[in-house]
Amino acid sequence: MNAALPPEQGKPEGGRGAEGLPAAASSPPPLVTWRAIPLLGVPVASLLIALAIGTFVALDYVHVILGALWTGIDLFMGIVIGPILGRMSGPARADFVQRLVPTMLFLMPAIASATITAGIYLAIQEDLFHLNFLAIQLAGLFVILLAGQGFGIFLPNEVRIVLELRKTRPDLGKVGRLGLLNARLAGVQAIFQVALIFIMANLAAGNVSLSF
Repeated sequence: MNAALPPEQGKPEGGRGAEGLPAAASSPPPLVTWRAIPLLGVPVASLLIALAIGTFVALDYVHVILGALWTGIDLFMGIVIGPILGRMSGPARADFVQRLVPTMLFLMPAIASATITAGIYLAIQEDLFHLNFLAIQLAGLFVILLAGQGFGIFLPNEVRIVLELRKTRPDLGKVGRLGLLNARLAGVQAIFQVALIFIMANLAAGNVSLSF
């Protein structure tokens, strides 16, 4: 009888192909899993509960907590994850990205939408939502920039990653590039968010003109 071939002469170890890339799955992963429900539902439910309560404290709590999560995640992605992804090899980067994207795909749009909505309601309650206020104009500009990046770049890139991974032979190089782009762009978003926090602090202090 012939002896069993060692790993390097037989099948590649770890389900990887000749180029060291993960072998394609026999069936593509589902677009939505039960794990995505809390990621999407918790921020939205928190906002709806705060709106139903109708008090300033409830809305402010939701706005501050979700805003801190949004800014913190973007800072972490830009400062920590982005540089790490940039130093990873293509296959390792793609493997990391395909594990990260299902979380980010649902979590970040829900957090961003709930944070912005709660902020608008707070400004209305405090009678600060007037377009002739410089602080409101600047806040609106930064919100538009953040929403444009989030829903115009981040979300489409994440959808492209998910769709690519559902192919029989996914282009893992493309997956890694899109994931790295999103991680780096998160750092840019964090800069806008810090500027927005400064504007909101002035609004809370009643400095609607932002004159120094």
